[in-house]
Amino acid sequence: MSSGLSPRERVERAVRFEDIDHVPFTVYECMIHQCEAERIMRNEGLCIVQRMGLFGHRTPGITGESYTRPENGRSVTTTVTHTPAGDLTQKTEPRGITTWTIEHPFKGPEDYDKLIAMVNAREPFPAYDAFLRKREMMGDDATMRGGVAYEPMQEILYRHMGPMTFAIEWADRRDEVLRLYHALVEERRRIYPILADSPCEMFNYGGNVSPEIVGLPRFLEYYVPHYEECCEVLHAKGKLVGCHFDANTAILADAIAETSLDYIEAWTPPPDCDLSIADARAKWPNKALWINYPSSLFLASDEAMEQATIEMLREAAPGNGFLIGITEDMPPDRWIEGCMTINRAVQEHGRLPIHP
Repeated sequence: MSSGLSPRERVERAVRFEDIDHVPFTVYECMIHQCEAERIMRNEGLCIVQRMGLFGHRTPGITGESYTRPENGRSVTTTVTHTPAGDLTQKTEPRGITTWTIEHPFKGPEDYDKLIAMVNAREPFPAYDAFLRKREMMGDDATMRGGVAYEPMQEILYRHMGPMTFAIEWADRRDEVLRLYHALVEERRRIYPILADSPCEMFNYGGNVSPEIVGLPRFLEYYVPHYEECCEVLHAKGKLVGCHFDANTAILADAIAETSLDYIEAWTPPPDCDLSIADARAKWPNKALWINYPSSLFLASDEAMEQATIEMLREAAPGNGFLIGITEDMPPDRWIEGCMTINRAVQEHGRLPIHP
């Protein structure tokens, strides 16, 4: 077994099923505050997941502006995008480390041509410099991860329309939805080679897939093929591809098993979601499980959290290809105690091989 691994090495070896000393514990760069507890945990092996973009977009013929104003006591940002087919307007509101969409750009059938014009104008180009600078700065304290984008259908559902409008458009104007979908498919194909040639080794492709909304048939037809296409291009250059499956996954588990994805990230076991670690290990034996530690457990006592963490480690036995991560908000008054409890349990009970 390996020993003396840095936090970065431990994570990057674990996600490839290589030998490590103990199960890694990770946290997104935006979800942990610089403080004494954070320094102690990093010194003990906690790894930061530093997410970075690897490409930019030129958009000839597309212009826009945005402004922020108070609306009903909230700070709302309005973005107007000017396309050759007309203007699109979107409203968002910052909420802590995330942003809520108040008004999607799609308002009605007249917006299909505008959205397609916007998508067709996107010309992706390599943008590696910021990644290289951040990687140099973070050293062995962080693992670097890139992102592809949302899956084409997922972008329509969540970015352009929202679930309710999408359901109506899918029922009433499916041909128009698919016209936009195919434009996004071609745009994604322009991105894959840029990522394959980049200095990053690991990429998330989309995610936030809600099976209650997407459904298994749509997932199989409009999501899985794009994981496969992306994996084919990136695997040829030795890259890893995963997906941020942070919702219920039981109904999608068999379909996910058939994909070429290397790791399943942000996947959340009970009590928050519907597939146990043991069942996931059985369903996806060749995919690294990079779980999101269930947020609800932060509301329990330190003792209950420690016992829950030990049970997760036992379910994941022997522990190879298993990582515990924080990918969701934590209660502000519990994150230090909670993370230190997880970190301690991993150090004391996550030594490989783990015995159930």
